[in-house]
Amino acid sequence: MNKIPDRPRRSVLYVPASNDKALAKIASLACDAVIVDLEDAVAPDAKIAARGKLAGIFADRRPGREMVVRINALSGEWGAADLAAAIACRPDAILLPKVETARDVLEAGDALDDDAVADGIGLWAMVETPKALMNIGAIAELGRDPASRLACFVAGTNDLAKETGVAATPDRRYFLPWLMQMVLAARAGGLDLLDGVFNDFRDADGFAHECAEAAAMGFDGKTLIHPAQIETANAAFAPSPGALAEARAVRDAFALPENAGKGVIALDGRMVERLHLAQAEKLLAKAAAIAT
Repeated sequence: MNKIPDRPRRSVLYVPASNDKALAKIASLACDAVIVDLEDAVAPDAKIAARGKLAGIFADRRPGREMVVRINALSGEWGAADLAAAIACRPDAILLPKVETARDVLEAGDALDDDAVADGIGLWAMVETPKALMNIGAIAELGRDPASRLACFVAGTNDLAKETGVAATPDRRYFLPWLMQMVLAARAGGLDLLDGVFNDFRDADGFAHECAEAAAMGFDGKTLIHPAQIETANAAFAPSPGALAEARAVRDAFALPENAGKGVIALDGRMVERLHLAQAEKLLAKAAAIAT
């Protein structure tokens, strides 16, 4: 797999590369990752200037925090230069917008492979068009090939609403089938998956509800547009104390000498299989990563 094992991605904040005030706050924020945005959050007449700021932004990066650059589409006028500038900064990953086929990811990967300093840089892919949803299985399958560099899907719910004309209601009822389709594809490909942004950062209750819903659906975290959303996302996508206690119990039960080699054991009156042990170990590893 291409992602760093069990790296938490509960809260992933978009920060426009053109917004000096927002950029200055990055070091003090408790989000798991930052996406420095050259695409939607930057006006066309500010694209080149924003790109020019990347080197300075990454010069002051905080150790341990994942830093990602969202470039403009490689098929457009800014994409190729964005990609070159991003590679030079050695981010953890580059977020590709408007991905619609596996070829879009492979072409970006080829460009990274051709650059001597791009070793270790992953790729994230936006899922934000009808064509992306139609091809999502083939795109996700790239996650099984380390050479593709693909590590994470990011739901682009605002663009999906725009491209389809489907109403973005507060309960997201019309989007739920598509969101679950993303979950299935991401899991099939061994990818992480981030939910789309919640636009009204002043609606704390609405945001908390959407985070809890996304966590229950299987998302690994949420993309954010405001620092005020970080704490809520971190809490929603972190393992609960009850879940951690149960995971420890499963791990410890399988570690008992009398259970060595067993595929199924009894624990507190229920059957527990080795697949539950794998789930428990993954949850505990995630909690440990959050704590560090």
